[in-house]
Amino acid sequence: MLVHKGEIVFRQGDSGPLYRLNSGLLKIVRLHENGHSLLINLITPGEIIPHHSLVTPKPYHGTAIALTTCDIEPIPAGRWYADLANDPARYREIALLLQDKLRMMQQRIDHLSQIKPADKLSKLQQWFAAYISPDALTDVLTQDEIGQLIGLRRETVNRLLRAQASAGHKTD
Repeated sequence: MLVHKGEIVFRQGDSGPLYRLNSGLLKIVRLHENGHSLLINLITPGEIIPHHSLVTPKPYHGTAIALTTCDIEPIPAGRWYADLANDPARYREIALLLQDKLRMMQQRIDHLSQIKPADKLSKLQQWFAAYISPDALTDVLTQDEIGQLIGLRRETVNRLLRAQASAGHKTD
């Protein structure tokens, strides 16, 4: 199925199928009781989500929203879990999927460990370029979401982006 930028794939708290992202980029946003939303994950091509339901079913932990046009394959939960029961070797496939996700998260932690805020932003821009080029990072994420990903306040992200623009850098 084709999902366009800004469209919701599933909502926090609902239950339903799993999804394989064939192309595009998704964000997972968690809404807290106080109304504050937090960007908690990015989903890249090849991933099957929700991660926490790959072995046993559980309601969606967050809301999945398309950052770009996405080709997504719904996988009926009943079929997914029946296939697992009939073919235990598929658990290895799940372990490898989760390993890849952990490695991506380690890379993002490395980005967060950069000392200078400008370096954090630059690393995030480089990572995103692999998925959204020629679009800019600010075309798919708000300054607040960028700040959430790299541990900076929105105001700092704004200042860094303005500094890049005045220095003649593309703010991707």
